[in-house]
Amino acid sequence: MNYSKYFNSIFIITIVSLLLSCNGSDKKEKLKGLKEHADFPIGTAIKIKTLSKDEKLQKLQISNFNSITSASDMKMNNITPKEGVYSWGIIDSIVGYAHKNNQRLFGHNLIWHSSTPNWVKEKAAKDSLWLGTFMKEYITKYVTRYKGKVAAWDVVNEGLESHGGNVRKTMWYNALGKDYIAKAFQYAHEADPEAILFYNDFNIERDTLKLNSTLKMIKELQAKGVPISGLGFQMHIRMDTPNEVIANSLKKAVKTGLQIHISELDIIFNKHDDTRRGGIQVYEKLTDEMKQEQAKKYKSIVKMYKTIVPKEQQYGITFWDFTDRDTWIKGFFNINDWPTIFDEQLEPKPAYFGFLEGLKEKN
Repeated sequence: MNYSKYFNSIFIITIVSLLLSCNGSDKKEKLKGLKEHADFPIGTAIKIKTLSKDEKLQKLQISNFNSITSASDMKMNNITPKEGVYSWGIIDSIVGYAHKNNQRLFGHNLIWHSSTPNWVKEKAAKDSLWLGTFMKEYITKYVTRYKGKVAAWDVVNEGLESHGGNVRKTMWYNALGKDYIAKAFQYAHEADPEAILFYNDFNIERDTLKLNSTLKMIKELQAKGVPISGLGFQMHIRMDTPNEVIANSLKKAVKTGLQIHISELDIIFNKHDDTRRGGIQVYEKLTDEMKQEQAKKYKSIVKMYKTIVPKEQQYGITFWDFTDRDTWIKGFFNINDWPTIFDEQLEPKPAYFGFLEGLKEKN
């Protein structure tokens, strides 16, 4: 017997086996979703009807995320479209989906001027006392129904003006005064004492005046014993938003001691004025260089969140839709943009891998 040939054969088989084994591990590693690499929840907002009609989208959502927010179905205009009518069916289906797939359900939202039904506005204009009674009944009925099923709520959404530090003069404010915010939190807490209760707003990562006003409002609420337990940074940011400004905003926010939620993350290339159809088309096509820069930006957001926000205050990072096909940016601002981590064919972009790198890197 030729022992030299025999041992050479054994050696080659061993090496090939090891290579195949490593290759298999690499494939398995690549198949892991974002949530598998995070020690805080990774979520997405999405319409349940869009999700239920697309098997590929469902698989991506289930494999990558362990928290879900309804993009629009849980807002007041969908819950009570007419006086005396409450529509719970779609929310029940979202609750079922979250339970089936072991995902945290985040409630967005209870009070928001833009989703207040016309019938409520019309009645409030005639009787402001009625609005106070209605708000309490609505929040109590809603939060009680989903007590223990919805982990947290955006109790008040966008209570300040788009820019600067003024309270937004909404129907709620005009009828009930600034105290409507404190009352909304109190009613939600009474209905579900275990739920985490958030104030949620946009531009606070880059508008210093608005952030400072938000933090001042939170401090006043805390001094009164109002049960606010979280602050949501929507984080609809642009590529030109300086990382240093975002980092400084997070540093200020953590001093509140509240849970910090990046609640509606996407990163756009073009510009807008924060109003419907207010987009400015700066870029007509997405280049490879732009993709790589977006990947770096997503990575930097994760790293800032991990290093600045203490572990006990990390409520998680939620994307506002996660595919360029379904993004709200295009329709709302009337521009063509590519703000998410998956492209229009539902394939991962460099942004996905940039975000993943940020999750995997040690602090």
